[in-house]
This record gives sequence, structure tokens and C-alpha cells, in this order.
Amino acid sequence: MNHPRQTPAAPRDRRRPAPADPAPPPVGGVLWSVAGDVRALLMLPAALALQVAHPVIGAGVDEHSVFRTDPWGRGERSLRSVQLWVYGGERAAEEGRRLRELHRTIQGTDAHGRRYHALTPAYYSWVHATGYPVYRHGLRLLARPLTEAQERQLYAEWLQVGRVLGIHDRDMPRTIEEFWPYYRRVLAEELEVTAVVRELLDTDLPVPAPDRGPLPLRLALRLLWPALRRPFLRLRAFLTVGFMPPDAREALGLEWTEGQERTLRRFARAVRLIVPVLPERLRYLPLARRARRAARRAGR
Repeated sequence: MNHPRQTPAAPRDRRRPAPADPAPPPVGGVLWSVAGDVRALLMLPAALALQVAHPVIGAGVDEHSVFRTDPWGRGERSLRSVQLWVYGGERAAEEGRRLRELHRTIQGTDAHGRRYHALTPAYYSWVHATGYPVYRHGLRLLARPLTEAQERQLYAEWLQVGRVLGIHDRDMPRTIEEFWPYYRRVLAEELEVTAVVRELLDTDLPVPAPDRGPLPLRLALRLLWPALRRPFLRLRAFLTVGFMPPDAREALGLEWTEGQERTLRRFARAVRLIVPVLPERLRYLPLARRARRAARRAGR
């Protein structure tokens, strides 16, 4: 009996489709409102100090960063990166990939003789994790305390930012209830006043004059910088310690007096009154302002 000749089946394509890029936090969410607000600038020094208080991260910044030789350029690039995570749309995931590639070669030995790599999940995740408690504390002072629902939403959105940065879900606490024990353990067991933290709090560093902004402003600052440098460094140290969550401040043994707390609260009260009545072009940073304008045009 003759059987019909069968045509061999085409080889099955076993390749999986590439996963879609993680989306940035939603338009109209908590981060959409606060990440591009100029008040966020006041919180950044505290977040940075918490990051580099981890000996491994402090060593990486100490050995590989240009924060000493190009502080203003590094600050500008870091701020743009943070804004892209929230307001960048499709560029958010591109920025996450760029950062991971940038950190791929950062490795060395910390002050305790431990080998490190910048993308080790425990370290990379801590850098990201610091943003949540700093935002939560800073908003209590500079805007208003978040409700419980808003705190949960902020944490969910911060997890989404982590995905944009390439942090796997398994490497971050999934809920607020899981986050706080993790956070307190790192405060108690891993953080210390590293060399980079000491520099951030030093009020007599040879910081170069700002080299960003309109030419007349740069020239004026260059001329006045000898008189402005120390007041600027004192303000930076004050904001760094003041907007650090109190439990983190205590864990690091950073001095903070009742008088400083009163000064901080007076300053924060003035900011709370002034910033909300500013026009959007003064209240929001440029990238955030453009994204908000585009969202309104799109009816979102």
C-alpha cells in the first residue's frame, strides 16, 4: 500500500518574543506630581547621602565618579536621568538600559576589603530603595503628609521605576510591609559614615564654581564664588541631614539639634506656602514641564 508523501514540517521557531519594555509610572500618579516639582531638588542630597552611606556604594562613587572634578555636570546628568525615569515615556527604558551599561564595568574593593560590582542586586537595589523613604519624609515637610493609600501608591510606582532601571521584582520588597524591615535592617547592619558621606557634609571643600546656566550667571557666580562657596556648602549639609529620615539620621549618628529642626520647619513652611502658587514654568523642572504639557494636549 502506497502512502502519500508527506512534506516535512517547517522547523518550529523556538525563539521567545522579546519582553516589552517596562513602562514608566502612570501619568497623574504620585510621582508624576512630585518628581519634577522643584521641591524634589531639596530632597536629593539626603537620598544621595543614604546611598553612599553603604560602604560598597560609597567605594564605587569614591573610585569611579567624577563628583569631585565635575560636580555640576554630574548633578545635571543625574537629575536628567531621574526625570527620564518618570517623564521620559519610551525613553525611560532606554535610560534604564544606559545606566546599567554605564555601571557594568564599575567594580573594585570597598573600605572593608570586600569585592564589589555595581550591578550586584543587593547594592543596585539599595541605591534605588533610598528614594522611597526620602520622598515620604520630604513630602511631609515640604508639601503634606501622604495618606496611607498614597503611600502605597507611591511605593508601587517606585517599584515600577525599579523595573525601568532593570531591577528584578525578586530583588525588591514587594509591599510596604516588607519594605520597612528590609530598610531598618540595612540601616542597622550595613550603613556607616563613609568617606563620601563626610565629603557631602564638609563645609570647607574646594568645590569649583557652577559652570551651568546662562553665560552672565556663570560669570557672576565665578566672580562671587569665593564668598558663596562656604554658605552653599553649609546649606547643602543642612539639607542633607535635615531631609534625611530621622531613623536614618540616627543610625548614622549624624548630629541634629532642636534648633536645626526648628529652622528646617520654618524653611519648609515657607516652601509649602510659596511653591504651590508659582506658575508651572517655575514650579516644574523643564523635562517634567514638557511631559505635563504633552499629557494635557493628549487629554490624559
